[in-house]
Amino acid sequence: MNSPRLTENLLLSGLSAAARLRLTGDRPPVTLALSEILSEAGARIRHVYFPIDGFISLITPAQGRGQLEIGLVGNEGMLGVPLLLGINVSPLRAMVQGPGRAWRVDAASMQQELAANPGLRAALNRYLYVFLAQLMQTATCTRFHLIEARLARWLLMTRDRAHSNQFHITHEFLALMLGVRRVGVTSAASALQRRKLIRYRRGDISVLDVRGLERAACDCYGIDKKIYARTLGRKHRESGTATTGATLLASRIVSSIACEAPCTVQGTFPSADLGDRPLLS
Repeated sequence: MNSPRLTENLLLSGLSAAARLRLTGDRPPVTLALSEILSEAGARIRHVYFPIDGFISLITPAQGRGQLEIGLVGNEGMLGVPLLLGINVSPLRAMVQGPGRAWRVDAASMQQELAANPGLRAALNRYLYVFLAQLMQTATCTRFHLIEARLARWLLMTRDRAHSNQFHITHEFLALMLGVRRVGVTSAASALQRRKLIRYRRGDISVLDVRGLERAACDCYGIDKKIYARTLGRKHRESGTATTGATLLASRIVSSIACEAPCTVQGTFPSADLGDRPLLS
């Protein structure tokens, strides 16, 4: 059964009405088209995107088979985190993987608001920490974990951001996500399908058994979600003051993505080259 598609970005929804109005004004969300390029590596950041019901792939700036998707941004986050560090150049290519809507804020307005609003900067810096932790976890995952477990992890991450058990991803893009040849993707997807965890046909993926897919995934999926919960879900322990935008943000993110079950590692090897080896179910 599909989860309902959300109608808000969790970072923006945690802001005060005045701060949000300064960022988005009365402009409607923009539409993100499938495969649309929102930024190129080395290019100036002109806009920040806060996805609502679409999601964005972050891809390393290599050519051909050397490309690798190293992160996903959905309604839990934002595209444009270098601005939080005072840098207006993107280190990665950003491509829409899931079409939908997003709030778009021009970079100059975002920088002005960050300078004038310490609360906003503090909340977004916590997201920046989580974002960087995800990138580091992906590097570990790519180096050590089997392709089948990595594929299960990425399918769960995509499901979380699509807010649906059904989505479309081609073999070519799955290979880009995992940094392996298409034959490796075929072997891994077939193994998950034989275990009746997913159904995959011509790029249309249905997650049939979420708990089973979590057990098939490497522990990186659970680690990512625990980092979100620990960093963005920290309660306001020091005082009994009224709920602030930051604590509202934290509670909403935790309720959306908090880890519900432990994930186990299916196997590790000391070489990423083994990712192309056919797997047994």
